Amino acid sequence: MIESRLQQLKIVLPSQSAPAANYSPFVKVGSFVFISGQLPSWNGEMKYIGKIDDDLTSNDGQAAAHLCALNILAHLKVACEEDLNRVVQCIRLGGFINSTPTFQDHAKVLNGASDLMVALFGEAGQHARAAVGVSGLPFGVSVEVEALFAVKN
Repeated sequence: MIESRLQQLKIVLPSQSAPAANYSPFVKVGSFVFISGQLPSWNGEMKYIGKIDDDLTSNDGQAAAHLCALNILAHLKVACEEDLNRVVQCIRLGGFINSTPTFQDHAKVLNGASDLMVALFGEAGQHARAAVGVSGLPFGVSVEVEALFAVKN
């Protein structure tokens, strides 16, 4: 069902990204999957470099958050043994937005990830979240998103 929804939405997932430091891309504990912060990369190539409201627009930030969410889904699929139908709920997204000190539309930027979860999982994609402005992110990217999911064992 979720695979057909991905096809309907014309979504192709990137290859699973390798950790940039000493951490796991995801940790499964019981029925919870914690996905480490994902960057806006496509098959290893970083995209959307720079600060929102300086180098990039809010719309660029939304696209970056969407790309982060695609990377989250790539790791989630591995955590669910290639079966995204095991997802019960997207519980939480945490977004970090590399932006100027005066930027105020962090929530709009993170909608790029939130909208994808709802479009893909429907009601099970509704989640709690935090959107936080930061002064910098790894590799100079504009957005990083982490996630927590409940899955069927």
